Amino acid sequence: MAEDRLVCRECHRVVEPNVETCPSCGSSSLTEDWAGYVYIAHPENSQIADEMEVDEEGAYALKVR
Repeated sequence: MAEDRLVCRECHRVVEPNVETCPSCGSSSLTEDWAGYVYIAHPENSQIADEMEVDEEGAYALKVR
């Protein structure tokens, strides 16, 4: 489930709980304190991806603390 996952504080990518670094940006700054979940399927055609500055398909958190 999504609430068991960690989120990268740098790129907001949702990652599995057993990783130590973000596979997307390489940051080790991960947190359990996040809210909102969005899956970007086609970042090249997405206004949300543009607003979030996302260029890779995947799951992202909307708010990261």
